[in-house]
This record gives sequence, structure tokens and C-alpha cells, in this order.
Amino acid sequence: MGERRRGAVLEQALLDASWQELAEGGYARFTMDAVAARAGTSRPVLYRRWSDRSELLRATIVHALQRNRVRAPEDTGSLRGDLLSLMSEISRTRAEFVTVMSVHLAGYFEETGTDPAALREVIGHDRPHALDLVYERAAARGEADLSRVSARVRALPFTLLQLELLTTLKPVPVAALEEILDTIVLPLFRPAGAG
Repeated sequence: MGERRRGAVLEQALLDASWQELAEGGYARFTMDAVAARAGTSRPVLYRRWSDRSELLRATIVHALQRNRVRAPEDTGSLRGDLLSLMSEISRTRAEFVTVMSVHLAGYFEETGTDPAALREVIGHDRPHALDLVYERAAARGEADLSRVSARVRALPFTLLQLELLTTLKPVPVAALEEILDTIVLPLFRPAGAG
């Protein structure tokens, strides 16, 4: 008989099991029973921490994000280099996460009457992001006039990265990331009057 898990060790094991269940079976099979069975525990153990599967799902997503936190890249000296580095890291480490969030959660959104934007707000996706630092460095170097760039345009590199990840279900080749940056994104960031 193994040693009984408690506290943070138990919660980590529960959230790891929860993520595995979500990634493998989607939201339809993401039940308190299934997570408890995968974690080798009982439903009351889960219910002491999370009131229902929606609350467990949100905790699971936060856990997955924290486990694979993407940090701002080292300063490469250019907006292009910084964006390429950050996009490459996200592509390499978040392909599974993006797939789970976009493909497996349709049932969650239907059940709760919410959408991905509402879930991002709940899980704190609007916190300062590595991307903010990249853009601030570019502005300080004179490469970008952030007053001319909307939030939608700032998010564009990662919207396009997400589309590529969902299209291929695997990390995006560097050549594709370079094309996204050089032909679509970077022209939108050039300061007024730049050639």
C-alpha cells in the first residue's frame, strides 16, 4: 500500500489526472468519477476541493498553464527575433494545450453558455503576458509605435499561430512562423513614416 497523498502533493496529482482525462477524452468524458478513478482516489476527495466539474475544469486549465508557463524570450535585439523566439516556444510547448482548449471544450461552452473569451477571463488569461514585454522592448527600440496598434493586431501573431496549430495538430515549422511574421504581422507594426 502506497503512502497517502496530502495537501499540495494530492492536489497536484488530482490536477495532473484531471488534465490527462481532459486531453484524452474531451469534456464529454471529463467527469468527477473519471478523474477520481484516474487519480486513484474517491469523488468526495474531489468535491472537497471543487464543487463541480466546471470548477475542476477551470482549475485544471490554470494548472496546465502554470505547469507550462511561457516566459518572455531573451532580448534578441529585434521585434522579429523576439516574436519568432516566443512563437517557436509556444508552438513547441503548447500544441496539446491549444488543441484541448479549442477542440475538446465545445461541450463545456455549450453546457455553460459561455465562450473561449469568457473562459480566458475566468482563468486569468488577461494577466500581463510575455508578449507585452516583447512589444515594450520593440517600442523602446523605435521598432513599433504601440499607440497605432490595436489589441487585436497585437494578438495577431498568436491568433495565426493558433490557427496553424489547429490546422496541423503539431508544432508549426519555423519557416511558417517566419512567413507569418514577415508578410502579415511586422508590416502592421512599422512606425508611421517607416519604409
